Amino acid sequence: MAVERVEKLLRSTCHALDGEGVLYAVVGGNAVAEWVGSVDEDAIRSTKDVDILLRRGDLPQAAAALDGIGLMQEEVLGVTVFISREDPSPKRGVHVVLAGERVREHYRHANPDVTESVRAASGFRVVKLLELVKMKLQAWRDVDRTHIRDMMSVGLIDDALAVQLPPDLLDRLEQIRQTPE
Repeated sequence: MAVERVEKLLRSTCHALDGEGVLYAVVGGNAVAEWVGSVDEDAIRSTKDVDILLRRGDLPQAAAALDGIGLMQEEVLGVTVFISREDPSPKRGVHVVLAGERVREHYRHANPDVTESVRAASGFRVVKLLELVKMKLQAWRDVDRTHIRDMMSVGLIDDALAVQLPPDLLDRLEQIRQTPE
C-alpha cells in the first residue's frame, strides 16, 4: 500500500508540474528506481517519499501547481516540503532539493540544474545518471551507498562513468567498489 501511495504521489506531482510548465527533475530513491528499472525491473527498491529538484525561483509556480492536487508548501527543518492537506506528514511529502545549491553547508558540490535531466520511459523527468551518482556519493548516507550498490549491480556505474566524477566523489565510489556488500 505504501509503495502505491508513493507511486501515486510521484505521478500526480510530476503531472501537475508538467501541466504548469515548471521545470523539475525527480531525484532520490525514485530516480534510482527509474534508472535501475531501465535495466532490470526486478532490481528496483521502493522508497517512502518523493524528492524533486526545483529551482528556487520556481517555488511559487510549483506551489500553485501542487496546490491544485491538494499539497501545501511547508518548511521543515530548513527543507521545503509539499504535504497533503488530508495527511500532513512531512515524511510522506514531496521534498524539494534546490537546483544549483548545496544541500548542506559542508558539501563541496552544488546540486545539478533541472536541465540536467531526461524524460524517462515512465513519462516524468529524471536527473541524468551521472548527476544522480554525484548526488548520492556526496550525501553518503547508508541509503545513498545502498543506492550506489543497486546501480552498480545492474551495470549502470562503470569505468566510463567513474572517470567523469570529481576526485573526492571518485574516492567514495572506490570505497564502495572495495566493499560491495
